[in-house]
Amino acid sequence: MTKIILNGCNGKMGNAVSRLVNDRDDCKIVAGVDLNTTIQREFPVYSNINQVHEGNVIIDFSHPSCLPDLLEYAVANKTPIVIATTGLSDADIENIKSASKAVAVFFTFNMSLGINLLVELSKTASKILGDKFDVEIIEKHHNQKIDAPSGTAIMLANGINEVNGGKYNYEYNRQAKREKRDAKEIGIHAIRGGNIVGEHEVIFAGHDEVISLSHSAGSKEVFAVGAVNAAIFLNERPAGLYDMKDLISSIN
Repeated sequence: MTKIILNGCNGKMGNAVSRLVNDRDDCKIVAGVDLNTTIQREFPVYSNINQVHEGNVIIDFSHPSCLPDLLEYAVANKTPIVIATTGLSDADIENIKSASKAVAVFFTFNMSLGINLLVELSKTASKILGDKFDVEIIEKHHNQKIDAPSGTAIMLANGINEVNGGKYNYEYNRQAKREKRDAKEIGIHAIRGGNIVGEHEVIFAGHDEVISLSHSAGSKEVFAVGAVNAAIFLNERPAGLYDMKDLISSIN
């Protein structure tokens, strides 16, 4: 039985994780952490992670500002942590890598199995199509999302860039200049509106043909499923940085 500490327990994703865990018998939430402690849950809710004294794994669906305290707690208590928060900076990611030298850390820009499959398909397509196809990425999210472009869009671009030796630059603001498209760029476009959970499309545009790979999330539950599965996977793992590839490999 994996005992979960849920950081950000009273947010939208925290609620999704709670509902999911309630229907499973291989894990349970033993403590929650949230700035809003007025909402009563079936587990104790604390305002600070340092008030928690039990739990095997942390799942974080909160805000980047919480990351330093969470990593410090995880390292000090040797408690593995699943980081599912978006909008992290390059400095945050470096801190995650540093913490993973002392404790097991699961980090990916998107917890959906389908999105991670989309990354692998995009990498394969890019290797096959080569530099004769221009690459554009379009991401769509709800009107409350703060960061743009999404971490998932960056993850898709990074995957394609990885298999191409890092030759691509990322273009976020093409309308600001009047010039032809550079062959060595990936255009990344963000759309915000309504209650779109998350849609990502990778377009490979060549001569007289266009190939499009896409993923659409119907609810936040797909991200909750990935985070809970990651927490169970991470329980009792040795220190290191883990991602969805490791989780998928453990299943296979």
